Amino acid sequence: MKKIELLAPAKNLETGIAAINYGADAVYIGAPKFGARSAAGNTLEDIGKLLQYAHQYWAKVFITMNTILYDNELKEAEELIHKLYELGADALIVQDMGVLEMNLPPIELHASTQTHNYDLDRIQFLEKVGFKRIILARELSLEEIKNIRKNTSVELEYFVHGALCVSLSGQCYFSHAIGGRSANRGECSQACRMKYDLVDVEGKVIAKDKHLLSLKDLNLSSHLDQIVDAGVCSLKIEGRLKDSSYLKNITSFYRQSLDKVFDRKREYEPASSGTINPDFKPDPEITFNRAYTSYFFTGRIPEIANFHTPKSMGKEIGKILEVKKDHVVVETKYELHNGDGLCFFNKNKLLKGFQVNGIQGNKVFPNDMSMLQKGVRLFRNNDHEFSKVLKRDNSVRKIGVEFYLDIVEGGINLTAIDEDEMSANIQIKESFESAKNEELALKNIRKQLQKSGDSIYQINNVEINFDSVPFVQAKKLNDLRRQCLEQLTFNRTEAFKVEEKRPLIAHPQYPAKELTYMGNVVNCKAEEFYHKCGVEKIEKGFELQNNHSGKTIMTTKHCLRHEFGMCQKETKTGKSQNQALFLVDNKNRYKLEFNCQRCEMKIIFG
Repeated sequence: MKKIELLAPAKNLETGIAAINYGADAVYIGAPKFGARSAAGNTLEDIGKLLQYAHQYWAKVFITMNTILYDNELKEAEELIHKLYELGADALIVQDMGVLEMNLPPIELHASTQTHNYDLDRIQFLEKVGFKRIILARELSLEEIKNIRKNTSVELEYFVHGALCVSLSGQCYFSHAIGGRSANRGECSQACRMKYDLVDVEGKVIAKDKHLLSLKDLNLSSHLDQIVDAGVCSLKIEGRLKDSSYLKNITSFYRQSLDKVFDRKREYEPASSGTINPDFKPDPEITFNRAYTSYFFTGRIPEIANFHTPKSMGKEIGKILEVKKDHVVVETKYELHNGDGLCFFNKNKLLKGFQVNGIQGNKVFPNDMSMLQKGVRLFRNNDHEFSKVLKRDNSVRKIGVEFYLDIVEGGINLTAIDEDEMSANIQIKESFESAKNEELALKNIRKQLQKSGDSIYQINNVEINFDSVPFVQAKKLNDLRRQCLEQLTFNRTEAFKVEEKRPLIAHPQYPAKELTYMGNVVNCKAEEFYHKCGVEKIEKGFELQNNHSGKTIMTTKHCLRHEFGMCQKETKTGKSQNQALFLVDNKNRYKLEFNCQRCEMKIIFG
């Protein structure tokens, strides 16, 4: 059967363990430095603890070092990679091709989505280089993924849930251009979530004070069958800055959704072990979301952005029927609670919110009555009771085990066999008297062996094979069980340590002879790599340049012409409607250029 991996993010050790416990087959976590979320670095000690925890379940831990590196950072980065390998890291996620010219240990390499894995020739190049896995661009459609799979054999990873970068990954320089904070260095200031005006060349305002670049969040949970059938082996959740409650809800939702796919399609199975039984019903609409979209998975669709707010809206729960002096009467099919956070769009299309101070039937008593109007739709962006359930739920993923207890010469033997057919044996070399009450003695033996406590195991069956039932003290049975499960855990971890040599780094011919600043070359080793691959001319990276005037600072599939009904492919427009458009904020004016053949929009600086 083909193993399918559910890959979840980890901000830190706590969230990494939560992701594993609630169903992730693998997690990705930031290294102490050089990760694409500069606020989500982790100590080597914590990474080691997470590796140890994950490997019990045969789950994997991938380390992100997916920023571009400056020359003075190369030595430190190389030393860090060796330390991560020695810890047992399962793979390294990288963006900078300079890493490939380092003296690397035989660690598995994954090409970050920041390496701009959109075009087939680029993906084929990276496969030939020696990457074990390619993390695909979010913009790819189902048909494009199928075509990539048809023309490659490398592992494919694809985002199925979470926040969307409006720019093609690795091709956004907006944040650095306006404030010196480079997205390719893990310091994105999220300029795409800000307000802009959209104006034409004559200054006519088409849209004012709107979040024109702020995309909704991705949710492909209804397309999981198609994704795995297309040849994707790893389904990725975004969110390395999210907390444990978010991870519990979203990871368990996708775990349950994928397991339903596996029930229908027996050719697939999870990539790790254990069963997850949370004490809540997961619902992705309840935790943080900016409303959901399938993005370009089924082709271009309208309203992939939320122009009105970049904030979490949560789940739509009803509408206001009446506005009274100190309360509102609402129509909803959901149970509301004191402490809930509700929000709505006012008449100016601004998102406003209030906290629920009291509930009496369909009467809701807000802490703030301002701007509430009859007929507005209500969203719950903080489900107070659900949040409490998530925080107190500490489910532990369990691996099924069967015990076999036998009499052997000079003592008793306990064998544990788990769901992966891994086993462990422990013997007590001691003579035991026959039990005076065999029925009670058997009951006690079974009772003690069925306990699993706070271990990672669930005892599904205890088989006892005695001609004459001995009397064994409860303490000795508990010690026997504990030692047997400890040995089983050791055996599982050792079995997982099968070393897989990565292929040697190759230098195939690059598809082009020249690299612009969008090649993100900012160090001597990256230059060396591309020269070996036949590139003759390399422009230094955007971050090393002082004059950014006239440069493209974002390339995106999100087209504002399309969003405002001005697409020249779909609408017959007059000449006046085909003129240039501009984004304007309180400091700058950015020209928009449109590549209609590729359905892309570019934002030009200065």
